[in-house]
Amino acid sequence: MLQQSPMYAYIPAKDVARARQFYEQKLGFKPKTETAGGVVYDCAGGTSCFLYPTPNAGTSQASQAFWQVADIESEVAELKKRGVVFEDYKMPGQDANGIMNQGGAKAAWFKDTEGNIMAVIQGV
Repeated sequence: MLQQSPMYAYIPAKDVARARQFYEQKLGFKPKTETAGGVVYDCAGGTSCFLYPTPNAGTSQASQAFWQVADIESEVAELKKRGVVFEDYKMPGQDANGIMNQGGAKAAWFKDTEGNIMAVIQGV
């Protein structure tokens, strides 16, 4: 049933203008439409995310969303050049760039301006 339908991510923001600067300038997102005080961004494969205003942003201790990438080392390097800071969770298998290689995947995590944990993931 639901697995046959597209799934989209919600990204909470205490300050939508500040968050938009991060997503548009640092991550290179292009806004699709503005609605309900937030903004929709299209991603690959027909998926989208909605950055929306809420006082609850940054309260989750788990990843809000992740992007599946083909070359995590290149993605992390490019994001770092744009000023994105990756988290160091002191996990076994995490290298100096913040990339963890364990369990059949490579992953790296960063926080947006709202305190939300986001990730890039590459299957290995």
